[in-house]
Amino acid sequence: MANPWAGEVALIMDGERRVLKLTLGALAELEATLGSGSLIALVERFENTEFSTRDVLALVTAGLRGGGWTGQGSDLLSADIEGGPVQAARVAAELLARAFTLPEET
Repeated sequence: MANPWAGEVALIMDGERRVLKLTLGALAELEATLGSGSLIALVERFENTEFSTRDVLALVTAGLRGGGWTGQGSDLLSADIEGGPVQAARVAAELLARAFTLPEET
């Protein structure tokens, strides 16, 4: 189960449930991949719904790697993500939010 207090998000990929997390190393890799200058620019793109599929792919890849996945971004090009691109975008946005905020108590 994904632990929101630890910044984790779940995703079903190729029929397997995976836990994604933006660790410090994954965030550094994400910055290098996007070359956007800062994570703030990426957050702003998501807040303004101006993100690209490249942003989503990079975030999902970084989150998977932070969760222990050893694959490459290119592996996601043929992966079957349950919920498709819309779910991938939701997971990417949730990863960003959880990386920089505490979840609300329920």
